[in-house]
Amino acid sequence: MDSSEVLTSTASSCGAPSAAVALFRSLGEPTRLAILMRLAEGEARVTDLVKTVGLAQSTVSAHLSCLRECGLIDSRAQGRASFYFLARPELLDLLHAAEGLLAATGEAVDLCPTYGTRPTTTSTETTER
Repeated sequence: MDSSEVLTSTASSCGAPSAAVALFRSLGEPTRLAILMRLAEGEARVTDLVKTVGLAQSTVSAHLSCLRECGLIDSRAQGRASFYFLARPELLDLLHAAEGLLAATGEAVDLCPTYGTRPTTTSTETTER
């Protein structure tokens, strides 16, 4: 099955490919994205990732489990420690493409009234300045 078959194999209720929706949903959670970005730098232990994201070990482990179930990460045992790493090199390409898209759109995505994190300026606020 090639990538075009994966994207068209099953559609969600709105017509979007289910696999793509699941992939972007897994990437859309801030903690999981932070974990993936850290793993893009190289493998890490759970304790390293706890320090990176500043959350409890159980929370980080739950996110790692989700990412592993999605096939995005894997781990290898070394003694009593597990080292996590990106399972698919294509994920690096996707993350770099997203950075390029964000650079190209400027603040538009961040200002999106539905998904953005920064409040937009209303016309009243603009005229008062």
